[in-house]
Amino acid sequence: MPFALVGLALAWAVMLLFGAMEFDRGLLIFFYGGDRPTLSTVANYVTLLGGSELVVAATAAGIALLLYRRDWRGALLLAAITGSGRLLVILQKDWTARVRPDPVGHLVPVESFAFPSGHAANAVLVWICLALLLPRSDRARSWAVWGAVWLALLVGASRVVLGVHWPSDVIGGWAFGLLWTLLILRLAGHAAAEGTPALLAHSSGEGASDDRRE
Repeated sequence: MPFALVGLALAWAVMLLFGAMEFDRGLLIFFYGGDRPTLSTVANYVTLLGGSELVVAATAAGIALLLYRRDWRGALLLAAITGSGRLLVILQKDWTARVRPDPVGHLVPVESFAFPSGHAANAVLVWICLALLLPRSDRARSWAVWGAVWLALLVGASRVVLGVHWPSDVIGGWAFGLLWTLLILRLAGHAAAEGTPALLAHSSGEGASDDRRE
């Protein structure tokens, strides 16, 4: 786990230091959906899954469910990770002050700075945190984590398609979101901090027995 955290921190730093350059620009132009109406329409819907309204509602619902189960620790962790993570994203944007790209025109309105992508970070912070904390068995958790990972990937990709983020902004958002989630879970001593690989390794063994016990 410490190696994973270091790797995520390095990925964030590389995206900050070397983003918004020619390679970044080439990827942005390649994926930009301005002249592909079907792609841009799909991206407009997908990007909502990382928007403030939905992730706040999902977080509140997750906290309510954990409280209903009397999982006070899980509810506190979910609130702490998502709340502090969102605040740190805002602070990073103001600190880095990276200007957003404008390949031809933004396909959705934006106001803040670019790095890191708030939608990409939010998608990781909220959906992966919910996937780690809500399921009651390893098997269910492993499937939930994989689903959350794909959801976060799609949300991040939508920001590039819509022309409002450099690819490095999105990768930086993913890296920070996962780093912060796993770091807080690890500091809290939560077993979910071991992450997706450990969950998948046990999904056919211990997870199956856990499912039968429920």
